[in-house]
Amino acid sequence: MTDTALQQDRPDPGTQGVRRFGRVNWLGLRTLAERETRRFLAVWTQTLLAPLVTAGLFLLIFTLAVGTRRGEVMGVSFLHFLAPGILMMTVIQNSFANVSSSIVISKVQGNIVDTLMPPLSAAELVAGYLAGGILRGVVVAAAIMLVLFPFIGLGVQNPVMALVWVILGGAFLGSLGIVAGIFANKFDQIAAITNFIVTPLSFLSGTFYSLETLPPVMQALSHANPVFYLIDGLRHAVLGVSDSSPWLGLAVVATATLAVAALGWWMFRTGYRLKS
Repeated sequence: MTDTALQQDRPDPGTQGVRRFGRVNWLGLRTLAERETRRFLAVWTQTLLAPLVTAGLFLLIFTLAVGTRRGEVMGVSFLHFLAPGILMMTVIQNSFANVSSSIVISKVQGNIVDTLMPPLSAAELVAGYLAGGILRGVVVAAAIMLVLFPFIGLGVQNPVMALVWVILGGAFLGSLGIVAGIFANKFDQIAAITNFIVTPLSFLSGTFYSLETLPPVMQALSHANPVFYLIDGLRHAVLGVSDSSPWLGLAVVATATLAVAALGWWMFRTGYRLKS
């Protein structure tokens, strides 16, 4: 073989590391995101209607049980104080469930290979799964704001920041859902993670109370919980009141989201608990 032929057979050094469809597989990423979206829309009564009903029941029960006897909290009525917390709690639980259940079901059914074999990088897999989880959280939040908030006479002071906090909430718990879904090999394990990690993070984060009522030790523990900043930030966007600085909350939640998403990226990159 001539030297010219050898040179033609060698790959161009300038093209090494560049995939034929570009540095980002936009078609594959869009397909994965669309699959995750169609997945929860196909059973909308469970994924969208049920969270709306649950949030409404929370507000109804607290209205009947406490009513006006609770008085104001942070200068607003107790019912209005509750609403943003319940909204964020619903968002993060649904975002987590959307991502984690998708991965676990694929592993249990043995078709996770259909997601891993296409030319998608680890970052694209993380982004595709997160797209479905975030969108489900945003749709649930919009339904609660449009249907339930008018019934309790509540508006949104800063809709743009409210959307930012909802997206951050979906991204953080969606990233946690990726990690949990990859780690779990059966439904019992994902249920344990939901019951012993996600639910306590949601309930013990200022959803139903202000941190001002807690002893110093509990306040310190709450400030170490990223979900507290999600609820407090959304409360500030909706009501204009908060327990801490919204800018501090943005920094904490963004850092926590990047850290958990990076862990999910590493799991996909190495095939941790995905390849046998």
